[in-house]
Amino acid sequence: MEQYFTKNPTTKDDIYKFKWNALGEEFIFNTSNSVFSKSAVDFGTMTMIESFKANEKGFEGSILDLGCGYGPVGVILAKAMSNVKITMLDINERAVKLSEMNAKENKVAEKINVLQSNILENTGERFDRILTNPPIRAGKETVYMFFDKAYEHLNEGGKLYIVIQKKQGANSAIDKLNSLFGNCETIYKKAGYFILLCVK
Repeated sequence: MEQYFTKNPTTKDDIYKFKWNALGEEFIFNTSNSVFSKSAVDFGTMTMIESFKANEKGFEGSILDLGCGYGPVGVILAKAMSNVKITMLDINERAVKLSEMNAKENKVAEKINVLQSNILENTGERFDRILTNPPIRAGKETVYMFFDKAYEHLNEGGKLYIVIQKKQGANSAIDKLNSLFGNCETIYKKAGYFILLCVK
């Protein structure tokens, strides 16, 4: 099976739609069989979104949704938070198109910039906050590249939020992040999912 961390997917491009409630708002998401979690916002991503919102009351600034898929993180935060500018980035060209569709569908396109890029190759921009649900199936080397590039593209004092399952290597990821950032806090744990926070 072709995995979603792919620049040009070759699987049949069937478009799906579903409604979703999050952070007190209703959303409509367009998805396809070429992206992760096509029929609902997955538990890990939703947990990260909720943890971020609870931890960042009053935040204003720039947010990067790294490996955005069809865009639930960026779209939900754009609607739920006032003074934010969000960049959504993915290697998968179909994910990028879906993210653009979903920003328009949910009337937050003016707050969102969507880029196709292999991790952060196509942008020199720096951000105040980065959130990622890394593509575990792409392998540890790719996941750790997400961490390295996120560190490089954070402003000083910026924060990286990550969701990862214990069974998918949370403990070794924490070791890697501690060596990179000099800190890594587990701010929430539920059902085997860890929400990690690192500060640059």
